[in-house]
Amino acid sequence: MEEFQILRDKALQKIKVADHMLFMTYPLVKDPKLLLAIIENIFASLDFGMSALLQHERLFKRIPPYHDTFPSRFDIFKSKMVPRYKLSPSHAKLINDVRTIISEHKKSPVEFARKDKFVICSPSYSLKTIDINLVKKYIFETKVFVDNINKIVSQHERIFTRSP
Repeated sequence: MEEFQILRDKALQKIKVADHMLFMTYPLVKDPKLLLAIIENIFASLDFGMSALLQHERLFKRIPPYHDTFPSRFDIFKSKMVPRYKLSPSHAKLINDVRTIISEHKKSPVEFARKDKFVICSPSYSLKTIDINLVKKYIFETKVFVDNINKIVSQHERIFTRSP
């Protein structure tokens, strides 16, 4: 299996995990802290999907070598892949929004659960709330994104399979 196929499969697996956590586990547990774990799986799925597309393009030498860091991958994705494949700019915004939530969580001095929401406070104490509706929206958009990436990288997949 090629690297882009492995990354694509990881993206599909992470979104399935996030979906299961939201629609099966969360209703049973009702712990808003679980929403953050779901968001982390959503981000992993988005990152793997973006990386799969970049690896696919790199394999066909359509993009130059790049540093394997998130800012570098995201910049190339936003500037080259979105226009080339006519992907919605909302996909790039989604990736950025989810990454922002995770980075705010890491920098956050205080976070707490309030009713059915998870609240993250910034160092200046501005609040960011995560609720189930926001996470459902992110999951839906991520499924669309991963499906688009899957269609793109699967177009030439038979080149990489061995015939018996």
